[in-house]
Amino acid sequence: MEGNQNEYFIVKAKDNGVHVIGLTRGTDTRFHHTEKLDKGEVMIAQFTEHTSAVKIRGKAVIMTKYGVIDTTE
Repeated sequence: MEGNQNEYFIVKAKDNGVHVIGLTRGTDTRFHHTEKLDKGEVMIAQFTEHTSAVKIRGKAVIMTKYGVIDTTE
């Protein structure tokens, strides 16, 4: 089991229509899951054996154990 699989992150939408897109693990990276958040909605997610990366599209605040990222800055 890889070390980052237990890490959680939080995405808070600052505008309507923020997309959170999960990307697969393995030799071929592909989209495997998409969520759409509206302003004020919060999603708590975790990296898994299937998800190795996440793409955020739209105005949002992303919180991880490494810090806070605001996509509008």
